[in-house]
Amino acid sequence: MTHELYRMTRLLERERIHYHRDRHRDDSIMVTATLVGERIEIDVFEDGHIEYSRFHESKDVEDDVALLEALFRKGGKD
Repeated sequence: MTHELYRMTRLLERERIHYHRDRHRDDSIMVTATLVGERIEIDVFEDGHIEYSRFHESKDVEDDVALLEALFRKGGKD
C-alpha cells in the first residue's frame, strides 16, 4: 500500500501542477499546490489522512509597494 503523501505527489506531477513540500507540524507534511488564481495547502498526516485549505486569490496585479510592505508587517493578522 502506498502512503497518501506519495500518491498525492504523483498526482500533482502527473497533472503538471507546481507544488512544494514543507514541514510545519510534527505529525504531517504540508504540500502546497499552486493553480491559476488559487493556492491549496494540503496536510498529509502520518496516519494517511488528508486535510486541506483553499485560498482563492485575486488575479489583479498590484503595484502599491507600501501596501505590500504593510501586509508583510501585519503578517496576515486582522
